[in-house]
Amino acid sequence: MTEPDTVRHAFVFPGQGSQKVGMGQAWAEAFPASRAVFEEADRVLGFELSRLCWEGPEEELTLTANLQPALLATSVAILRAVETTPVRPVAVAGHSLGEYSALVAAGSLELADALRLVRRRGELMQEAVPVGQGAMAAILALDDADVERIVAEVAGDEVLAVANKNAPGQVVIAGHTGAVERAVERAKQERGKAKMVPVSAPFHCPLMAPAREGLEPLLRETRFQDPSVPVVTNVDAVPAANGEAAREALIRQVDGTVRWVESIEWMVDRAGVTAFVEVGPGNVLSGMIRRIRNEPERITLKGPEDLEQLG
Repeated sequence: MTEPDTVRHAFVFPGQGSQKVGMGQAWAEAFPASRAVFEEADRVLGFELSRLCWEGPEEELTLTANLQPALLATSVAILRAVETTPVRPVAVAGHSLGEYSALVAAGSLELADALRLVRRRGELMQEAVPVGQGAMAAILALDDADVERIVAEVAGDEVLAVANKNAPGQVVIAGHTGAVERAVERAKQERGKAKMVPVSAPFHCPLMAPAREGLEPLLRETRFQDPSVPVVTNVDAVPAANGEAAREALIRQVDGTVRWVESIEWMVDRAGVTAFVEVGPGNVLSGMIRRIRNEPERITLKGPEDLEQLG
């Protein structure tokens, strides 16, 4: 492996979809700083989030209001272990919920504030749309322009929008269930592939406007420091200029598109990133990055023993 000081690393933090029961436990057992993250989460939230992460049950862990702080705590716990290595990032980014973890990593948000925010974010997102009325689907093997055209053609008088631009040929759409189902059928007719995404609400589309309106006052009363390292935001795909810009990006992110492809391209082309470290459970982001730009190294951390990859 190339020596750490010759590699330009970016840290990327996952969102919903990377969870699994048991996540974070090995890190908490191996690193006191990682255990302290879970202890703080339990204290701030007023219940044993750590037990939920490590023991489940899965159906309770995957409830949006639980899952969002659970993933944040796990990612930050892994981050604290990564910080014991010589590696320091030249940029950070997080996918959807993961942007909060990225802001903690950059010193823009305090962990306790981030935990409170994402707990409420999850509740508001779940409350925004009655169960069954909204849906999400992944559209594969079509160009972004084709997906955007299909969205415009089949929406009718319902809400339908591009939610995530995850990788070339991998776009997630969200909106009213009927509109999403029509788009899925149209994509298949046009020789694309499509599948419904098992989520409890249609994230990152205009149906989330009530969640944005509910979260905005909480974000505005939370203190944001200027990031110590560039944080590439989902909605703008460029770094937030300061703490205030980071706050505004989180407000717009609730019902805005996650521009992940452009975010990765900015880090490679503008920040010179040559290695991405996925700081969180799983390897979902590494798979996306491979499809966006294959040349950077992709490092996943399944357990404490994987820190050896960081020197």
